[in-house]
Amino acid sequence: MPEMRAQSKAIVFDTNVLLTDPQSLYAYPGARIIIPETVLAELDKLKTAHVDPDLRFRGREVTRLIFELADGRSLIDGVDLPEGGSLRVVPFEYNNQALPDGFATKTPDDKILATAWLIDDELGDGQQVTLLTNDLNMLLKAQTVGLDVSQFKTGDDISFGKRYIIRPFQRYRVPLTILLFAVALFAAAVVLGITQGGLFRARTTPVSTEFRNLLTADQKGAYDALLLLQDDPKDTEAMLTLAQFFYDRATADQSAGDGASMMADAKNGIKYFTKYLQYYPTAADAQTDMAALYYFTGNTDRAIQVVAQVLELKPDHVKANYNLGIFYLFGQNNLDQAKKQMQRVMDLTKGDAANKTIFDQAQQMIKLIEQRRQSTTPTATAQ
Repeated sequence: MPEMRAQSKAIVFDTNVLLTDPQSLYAYPGARIIIPETVLAELDKLKTAHVDPDLRFRGREVTRLIFELADGRSLIDGVDLPEGGSLRVVPFEYNNQALPDGFATKTPDDKILATAWLIDDELGDGQQVTLLTNDLNMLLKAQTVGLDVSQFKTGDDISFGKRYIIRPFQRYRVPLTILLFAVALFAAAVVLGITQGGLFRARTTPVSTEFRNLLTADQKGAYDALLLLQDDPKDTEAMLTLAQFFYDRATADQSAGDGASMMADAKNGIKYFTKYLQYYPTAADAQTDMAALYYFTGNTDRAIQVVAQVLELKPDHVKANYNLGIFYLFGQNNLDQAKKQMQRVMDLTKGDAANKTIFDQAQQMIKLIEQRRQSTTPTATAQ
């Protein structure tokens, strides 16, 4: 749990915090809990979205808790909480007030940020507002407009630095239930082929068109890759497809705060990347993504070792340089090396429109590094 004196703060909750732990509503006794109306809208979308059932359950649990706390009273006006403090839902109504540059208020993230900024402006000095989020991009953007921001943590929370690979708030991840069912059917077909004494070929038992239509495009690709590997265990394209499938799932898992699934998917991704790299040992993009998966599993040293191999052959590889900086910063708290890598990324991408996003991210990371450096207080050591 973040170290903050909740009683002295108004705390604006981002959606991902509530989905990480619905009980986070009770984590700050005495605080003024503020939930942007945009957050409720995002929770409502989960009811019909094709997402992980566990994520949908947590969304329903949050809604149920808020409904019980309201107990028929107006959430817009605010309700008292059992342990002190209050809970209030704030509509997004900026009434043509000037907002910081870069706030595109059509996006949910910017609406949440704008709500926190407007509340902070409304309360004025002496009444601090803290935005609570597990979204790295939102955290960095909040800092640029002067908002106090904090990350919510639980006992098994994922390291803050593991939220950098793709857009951190990838809210709705695709469930694997249908794909697992497809794999189960495929396995049954294998057993049937063996018991009948014939030479089983995966291509002779395709799933029906109706069944395939239930799968997403990514799931179809992963399923087909499994079939191809059954036919030819040396099919490198199929290996890479599965490696990237689990890589995407692992990054979605960490965005949803699902540490157990992230660990399992990362390990599966590493397995298929390893097989692929046996055939193409210098494939820089594959090595870089595999390094990120090692980092997801908590093996920072191995992640650094793998990405360093990429940079030996391709010192200008932008993503490898950026990821190495992340590993140093969040995995080892090596501020000097992290800053060096982020400066390297900025040098490589300066003036490159296609890489403007990563240039901006590296620039924000350098600011974060300097903030960490300034907040570090030397401690006395025994002589």
